[in-house]
Amino acid sequence: MGLFTKFFSGLKKTQSKLSTEIRRIVTRSPKLTGDDIEELEAVLLASDMGFAVTERVVDAVRESYESSGGQAGSMLEVAQAEVESCLGDSTARLAKRDGLTVVSLVGVNGAGKTTTAAKLAHRVKAGGGRPVLAACDTFRAAAIEQLNLWGERLEIPVVSSQYGADPASIAHDAATSALGRGSDYLFIDTAGRLHTKHNLMRELEKLHRVIGEKVAGAPHETLLVIDASIGMNALTQAREFNKSVPLTGLVITKLDGTSKGGMVVAIQNELDLPVKFIGLGEQPDDLQPFSPAEYARALFFEE
Repeated sequence: MGLFTKFFSGLKKTQSKLSTEIRRIVTRSPKLTGDDIEELEAVLLASDMGFAVTERVVDAVRESYESSGGQAGSMLEVAQAEVESCLGDSTARLAKRDGLTVVSLVGVNGAGKTTTAAKLAHRVKAGGGRPVLAACDTFRAAAIEQLNLWGERLEIPVVSSQYGADPASIAHDAATSALGRGSDYLFIDTAGRLHTKHNLMRELEKLHRVIGEKVAGAPHETLLVIDASIGMNALTQAREFNKSVPLTGLVITKLDGTSKGGMVVAIQNELDLPVKFIGLGEQPDDLQPFSPAEYARALFFEE
């Protein structure tokens, strides 16, 4: 399955709603009325594109519509081009350094950190790399079991301990193991925590401090994993997490189950943080590198 095919399949709920409503609005008359503009704004905001992006897309569509006579297909192309411009030049590449590269996955409960850690490790292994996984979510016993099951399934080593163990100690042991194996990457699955729980955020800072003492400059990537269904609340999460542990990028999960796919555009436009990967399903290969051009097209057009 090609990259665009995966994007289209995963974004079908968002695409169907956006394209249907935009076509309906722009084919009613040769000129967009004030009511038409309001409806267009409502459709874009419903996909969680945010006010700034919505305003840009509406202005571009209105200008093009009035100068071209209002072809629905061309209006979708105008919207696509404007969204792609808002997304900018994002890179989906993981940081890579000589020796061991440490990647920390952070976020709230239920965002998909454990699965994302496993899928990223799978991508590295598929590319010929040697990854190790660290089960540092010791607050949720099921997370340790889940990561170990992923490790067995993907044949990737997992360093773990018991429920309630010190996450920083596990991270330290995992780094020692990864260095001893000559591994390329260490992916750390951290416990889910609300950004408002200051004691848990301090614990995350400690884990990063400990791993930085073991591996120079670590973590080299700190990726915030966000559930797409929360929409614009993701902006608040990203801002607050970034205050405690500087983020290097975002991973958006569960896009295949929401009609709020526009939230990726809002985040990319409003925060100086690249969206590096997006989750479009449950299989190991369903974590896809983020491509602004392919994503923008999949928002408005069928395959």
